[in-house]
Amino acid sequence: MDSRERVFLALKHQEPDRVPRDFWATAETYGKLCRRLNLPNATAVLDHFDIDVRYLEGPRYIGPKLLVHPDGSENDIWGVPRIRQETGAGDTAQSYKSVTRFPLAHVTDCRQLEDYEFWPSPDWFDYSPVYAEAQAVRERGRVAAFMGDRLNRFAQLKPAMYLRGIDQALVDMLIEPEIFEAITNRLTRFYNEYLTRILDAARGMIDILVTGDDFGQQNGPLCSVALWEQRLRVGFAGYINIAHDAGVPVMHHTCGSIYRLLPKFVECGLDILQALQPGTAEMDFRRIKAEFGDRICFQGGVGIQRALPFGTPADVRAEVRERIEALAPGGGYIISTSHNIQGDTPVENVLALIKAYDEFGVYR
Repeated sequence: MDSRERVFLALKHQEPDRVPRDFWATAETYGKLCRRLNLPNATAVLDHFDIDVRYLEGPRYIGPKLLVHPDGSENDIWGVPRIRQETGAGDTAQSYKSVTRFPLAHVTDCRQLEDYEFWPSPDWFDYSPVYAEAQAVRERGRVAAFMGDRLNRFAQLKPAMYLRGIDQALVDMLIEPEIFEAITNRLTRFYNEYLTRILDAARGMIDILVTGDDFGQQNGPLCSVALWEQRLRVGFAGYINIAHDAGVPVMHHTCGSIYRLLPKFVECGLDILQALQPGTAEMDFRRIKAEFGDRICFQGGVGIQRALPFGTPADVRAEVRERIEALAPGGGYIISTSHNIQGDTPVENVLALIKAYDEFGVYR
């Protein structure tokens, strides 16, 4: 059974030969694995681990040159300046891009949004590489997924936070709904057209679309279910509907505690919920599987905050076993970590992760 057969059976809530597997990691983690395993690149690592899903680079940016500021920060396509930050050293080094300024934090009237000069256009991308890239993945028997990079992913709340600031975006949802709606309308208009063009260019070659918007924190959703329904449901369902019209299932990534939002995700037709972040309130995986497992599939569940970076290989093995026992019966589960494995994670623990997938992931 190849990866495509395996994943598609799981998405039909049937048990394939083994639990399908995905792999999310930072560039630094891939680098350490390449050195330890004597492999040339990240693709070779994925093949070595027999990972079933591959992520496409997708459209190529050909728009106006993005501004670089005197402090070294560089605008993303939304005009949000970010600067490279580094943490750790040596074998634990890790880098990321940090927002230096929220460019729409000053806005007090929707009319001011008209003067913002950095609203992007779908015309700023060359979509022609998508088909060949997806076809190459399929020809190798793997599943072709499109997610985009972390700074340009189908979302609403997260880019609104980058534009307005985290606190202000949440305040907008409650007391400045006109501003919040004006911004998210622009976001969804762009992403709806961007997504449509990607799917048209792929000509049926994309197997899974991945959207990503963090709706949860450690103790519960970032907003009430009623407020999510008022402010975010239409855009969330819109991305799903566009993908479904093209015959593509949708996986949504959200960190945090989102148990209370799960019924809404199901109502919107979401196919796969990604992250299942352990250690957050109400995220009891056995209960979630029992209540929703016949209507939605799951990906993730293995935490990146405790056992992987700080535990032993035995701790990692135990966590993988627990996740498979809770989420794999009857299909509907792709095992993976809840987010990218960070650079401070020991290679031994990553290898223990894959070994545990092999040990416990076979359907009997």
